[in-house]
Amino acid sequence: MNIIFKRLTECTPQEIITAWNQGFEGYFVQIELTPEIFFNRLVNEGLSLNHSIVAFDAQQPVGIVVNGFRTIAGKKTAWNGGTGVAVKYRGKGVSRLLMEETLKIYEEEVVDVATLEAIKENEKAIRLYERYGYKINDSLVYLNGTPELKRNHSIQIRTIRPERLPSLSFYKDNIPWQCQWQSVKTGESQVYFNQEQIPLGYSLFKRIWNLEGKLEKVFLFQLELLEVNADLMKAIFAAMTQEESRMVNFTTVNASLSNPAIKYLVENGFKKTTEQVQMVKCFN
Repeated sequence: MNIIFKRLTECTPQEIITAWNQGFEGYFVQIELTPEIFFNRLVNEGLSLNHSIVAFDAQQPVGIVVNGFRTIAGKKTAWNGGTGVAVKYRGKGVSRLLMEETLKIYEEEVVDVATLEAIKENEKAIRLYERYGYKINDSLVYLNGTPELKRNHSIQIRTIRPERLPSLSFYKDNIPWQCQWQSVKTGESQVYFNQEQIPLGYSLFKRIWNLEGKLEKVFLFQLELLEVNADLMKAIFAAMTQEESRMVNFTTVNASLSNPAIKYLVENGFKKTTEQVQMVKCFN
């Protein structure tokens, strides 16, 4: 085995897709991608072709890491958006080589903070990341449920563009990469106020309609509230869906279990479908 690395800019589309799909074969969550979905994801999530790598054994792509960079709270932050190794190369040190090559790239880019997420049950991957200085920072969940909807006219709703969220004095910018507004440019945002125009919180979400034009699903990327109660939650969900008489399915994306709004959903019937750990490595 003679492993060499190429940046995605040096690879053919077929080599990249082969590395990705074989790298995640048999993974905890099925994430096989078509070329169109893969490259759309790179664009939508701000991932870098020039800073992502494919591992080759001779001419065969056998592993991949995709990386992105953003400045968050004044710090240059890197995100590992997926590390995969082909089945027959697992347990042979390829993951270790991929991590070492990735960290070299981070050092070249003078990164302050590196982040990633790992499936909670993937203990082998978590141990690998810990070996290279990552520490578990938070527990993240995908939840699914159909909340009760009820309008409340004492709650004022203001719709804003996602990119305006950071202008809010109470905006929380330390959130998982895929939930940041930069990754959800086609989403929608709302800010909530009481009758005295005191802020109650904000949301970032994406609505999905079916072919008949009916709202089918809502993906919830951010829900940060300064207080949590049943009346407020019902009103917020009604505002997102613009429904009250029809049930709508919601899915939270990488939501923090420490978030009181997420705790409320768990306590009120939402079911956990996937749990991940967020891991962070700080550079000097």
